[in-house]
Parts: sequence; structure tokens; C-alpha cells
Amino acid sequence: MSQGQPSALARALKAVANVEPDEIKAVLISFVYFFFLMASYFILRPLRDTMGTIYGVNNLQELFTGTFTVSFIIAPVYAGFASRIRLGTFLPWVYGVIALSMVGFYFAFQANENSKWLAAAFYVWLSTFNLLTISVFWSMMADIFSSARAKRLFGFIAAGGTVGTIAAPAFTVFFVKEVGTNTLLLISGAGFLITALLVRVLEGEKNKLVTAGDVTQKASMSKSLGGNPFDGFVLLFKSRYLLMIALFLLLMTWISTVMYFQLGDLISHSFKEKAARTQAYATIDLLTNSIAVVIQLFGTGRIIQRFGVTTGLLLNPVIMVLAFLAIAFSPGLMVLGGMQVVRRFAEYAVAKPSRDMLFTAVDQQAKYKAKNVIDTVVYRFGDLTSSWISHAILPFGVAGLAIFGIVISIFWFPIAWSLGRRYEGMKAPEAAAGEAVRAH
Repeated sequence: MSQGQPSALARALKAVANVEPDEIKAVLISFVYFFFLMASYFILRPLRDTMGTIYGVNNLQELFTGTFTVSFIIAPVYAGFASRIRLGTFLPWVYGVIALSMVGFYFAFQANENSKWLAAAFYVWLSTFNLLTISVFWSMMADIFSSARAKRLFGFIAAGGTVGTIAAPAFTVFFVKEVGTNTLLLISGAGFLITALLVRVLEGEKNKLVTAGDVTQKASMSKSLGGNPFDGFVLLFKSRYLLMIALFLLLMTWISTVMYFQLGDLISHSFKEKAARTQAYATIDLLTNSIAVVIQLFGTGRIIQRFGVTTGLLLNPVIMVLAFLAIAFSPGLMVLGGMQVVRRFAEYAVAKPSRDMLFTAVDQQAKYKAKNVIDTVVYRFGDLTSSWISHAILPFGVAGLAIFGIVISIFWFPIAWSLGRRYEGMKAPEAAAGEAVRAH
């Protein structure tokens, strides 16, 4: 492809997401990588939520406690391996181990499909590793792309995952009764193996971008991170900036857990069959992600470039205050389901890409270790605490949970504002340097 005559694909990517020629391959591989990662998880998420109803909606706080405990154990184990094994070798194995675990659960469910304790084990394991795998992905993205590039590209890359989250629940909705729920485990395992291969390919693209001469992260994936398994916790508590990110995520998690409890309670009372509940959850996922992908492809990059990361972070608190007000006055399944769709597409399309951009301002140790602690332990701590609070409030009805959600959203707003302004101040010198390099 000559510089004077870019291909149709290059022109399309330039028009949609302002992708530069030297970024095309890395962006497309990242897009496909995130597609398989999210599809592999989302094909199982309705099954996970169904397993939660089998264990008992009134006991979900126990599953959240188990998930937090396992996440707390996994975080230092992950950091320990990352400290000793080169990242380019270790990260693919993260996905490989998960693929093998899906095969193991397949045979376990074949032998005892209706076991309450097996359902609990699957729920806890899936809830633990899904955060780990997504954290690894966005750690790589923050490691590969500079802050200036992230503002343009993260929305488009996130759309790859959203396409996967559309394809997976659509497959579940239409084919789960034909293929059987257990077969979904094998399909998911195959997807995770593909992501492992794509990580190796993406490592080569990072090396090319590092030599491009701009302000991208210079650290290589051809070495281990060094340090010890508890560096992530140490880095988190030493940095006010990282603590603010953790607090932002904690409040966001409280909101999502409140909605999850509300929805689980209504679905368990509205649908008696396992397959019907699975289809209900999958339908919500399908609607959410269909809207989110359009915004990610055509709006996220433009919104963040035009209005800044602060606006992206503020969007969800504002939406959730309005959403919980609607639920408080009309606590029905249709209203709650609709609000869950609105919350999720606002989070996936704008808030989450904005939050992941915050890690372009930190070093490689923080990208992989502190981010992993925030994305797993802090996230599941939020689930744990809000699940017990939600369980205590649930007897007062959905309206009571909605009032709790409004209060949390109000506290969430100033945290989002302060964090966004701090990030914009940190990255202003880098953005200016990047423009100077391009002009030169």
C-alpha cells in the first residue's frame, strides 16, 4: 500500500476511528482479540447467572463472598508469575489455563448437572477469571497505546469486545436448547485458546509501535516484571491516583450489584425454567451490546476527544441517578430490564474505555500489577459489600434498593470529576509532546 493511495480499509478506519496507517494492524488484532475474549465469556454469562438462581437468589451474597475470596488469592498468584515469567509467554498461558478449566467443568456438569455446589463453584470461578482476563487485555492496551492514541482508539477497540458480546448471547438465545448448556463450555474454551494465540501476535505489533518514535510506553513484553507477588497492593496504597481509580470502580461496582440483585429477584419470580431464565439474561445482554457497539464505533472516540476523559467518567453517575429514580417509582421487570440495558451500554461504550485510559498515565508495573488488584480484588470487594447490603435491603422491596443506588450515585459524581481532572492534568504534557513529534 503506497502512502499516496491508502486502501479502502485504511480510509474506512481513518473515517470511523481516526486510525493512522502505522496503527492499523495493531488496532485490528486488538479488535479481534477482544472479540474472542468477550464472546468466550458472554456465551457463558447467562449460564453463570442461571447457576446463581439454582444456588438461590437469597444466597447470592454467599457466592459474592466466595468470589472475593478466590480473587484475593488469585491476584498475588498472578502477580507472582508475572514477576518471574516474561510477559509474552505468561499472558497467553492465562487464557490457556482458563480454556482447560472449561473442559473440566464440561465433564463435571455431564456427570452431575443439577449439583448446587457445582453450580456455586462454576459461578465463583467464572466470576473470578472474567475480571482477570479483561484486566489483562486492557493492561496490554494501556501498555501498547499512548494516552493520545488511546483517546482515539480505545472506543473502536472496545467495540470488538462488544461485537463478541452480541454474537455470544445471540447464539445462546437461539441455539442453547439445541446444543445444550454444557456444550457452551467447550465452545468458550476454544475461544480462549484463540485469544492466547492473538496475544503472541500482538506482542510483535507492540514492538513495532515502540520503535515508531512517539510517546508510547517503551517497556517491552520480552521480560518479566520483577518484584514480588504483593507489589500490586503496595503500588495501590502508595499512589493517591490509583486509590482514586479504585474508589471510582468500587462505587461503580456497588451500583451494578444493586441492579444485579434487583434483576435477579424479578427474573427468578417471573421465569421458572432454567432455559427461560438463561434466555432472559441473554436477551438483556443482546440489547445492551447492540446499542453499545454503535456508540463505540462512531461515538466514543469523538466524545472523549471532544469533551475529555472527565466527561466519559461522569456519564454513568448522571445516568444512574435518573435510572434509579425511574425504578423507585415503577419497580417492574420491564422498567428494571430497560434501566439495566441503559446502565450497561453507557458503562461499556464510554465509562469503561475512559477508566481504562487512566492507566496510560502509569508505568508498566502499575499497568499489570496494580490494575489487576483494582480490577479483581477491589471489584469483588465492591460486589461482596454491596451484595450483603442489597440482601439486607431486599426485604424492603426494589424501591428500597433503588433509593440506596441513588445515594451511591450522588457520592460517585465528585469522585469521577476529581479523577478525570487529575488525569487530564497528568497527560497534558504528553499530549503536547505527541503533537510535536507528529508535526516534526
